[in-house]
Amino acid sequence: MPKEARKPAGQSKGGSAEQNGQTTRDAAEPIAVGATPPRRRRVANAQERRAEILAAALDEFTARGFEGARLDDVAKRAGVAKGTIYLYFADKETLFQELVRSMVHPLLGTLERMGGIDIPARVLVEGLLNTFVREVLGTRRRDIVRLILTEGARFPTIAEFYHREVISRVLGIVRPLLTRAYERGELPSDALARFPQLIVAPALVAIMWSGLFEKFEPLDVPEMIRAHLGILFGGRGA
Repeated sequence: MPKEARKPAGQSKGGSAEQNGQTTRDAAEPIAVGATPPRRRRVANAQERRAEILAAALDEFTARGFEGARLDDVAKRAGVAKGTIYLYFADKETLFQELVRSMVHPLLGTLERMGGIDIPARVLVEGLLNTFVREVLGTRRRDIVRLILTEGARFPTIAEFYHREVISRVLGIVRPLLTRAYERGELPSDALARFPQLIVAPALVAIMWSGLFEKFEPLDVPEMIRAHLGILFGGRGA
C-alpha cells in the first residue's frame, strides 16, 4: 500500500487554511510599524462620532431651542442614524448636559488653575473677564449661555444642571479669593466678596446685547469691562 502523501504545511484535516477562511499569517503576523491598532482605531472613531453628534446638537439647540430640538434632526445634521445617538446619549436632556460639559469644562479647568495662584484680586477678575470675551463671547459657547438664559425658566432641570455644573463651581472658587482680597485691603468693601455675581454682570450684558441689539448699536465689550473694573476696584491698581 502506498504511503500517505505528506500534507502541505498549514493544511489540516478539515481542508486547507484558505478553505477554512483564514491564513496562517493572520494569527501571527505582527502589526506593521506605525500602524494604528484596530482597537485604538475603534476608540478614535467612537470619539470622533461622539464629537460630530455634539456639534450637530449645538447647531440644533441653537436653531430650535431646547424644546424644539429633536433627536431625529440632530441625527440628520450629524449624518448618522437616530439609533446611533442612543449609543452615546440616553435622551435629549443627557445630550444637552454632555454638550454643556464639553464646552465649559475647559474653562472651569483654567479658572481652577487661576484659583490656585496667589494673585491680586483685580488681576484675577480682569483675567476672568478677558477669558470670557475670548473663550465664550468669541465662540459658540455664547449660544449655550444664551440658551440657558432664555429657556432655563421653562425647563428647571437644565437650569439646575447649569447651576450645579458651572455657576456653583465658579462661585466656590472665586468667593474665598475675593474674601481674602478684602481682608488684605484690595477691595473698597466686602460687597464683591458677598456678591461675586457682580463680576459677571458685563458678561451677561454682552451676551444678551449681541443677540438682541448688536446690529443697531455695537457694544465695545473690552472697554465696558475696563469701566466695570474701575467701578469694582475704584482707584486701586493691580
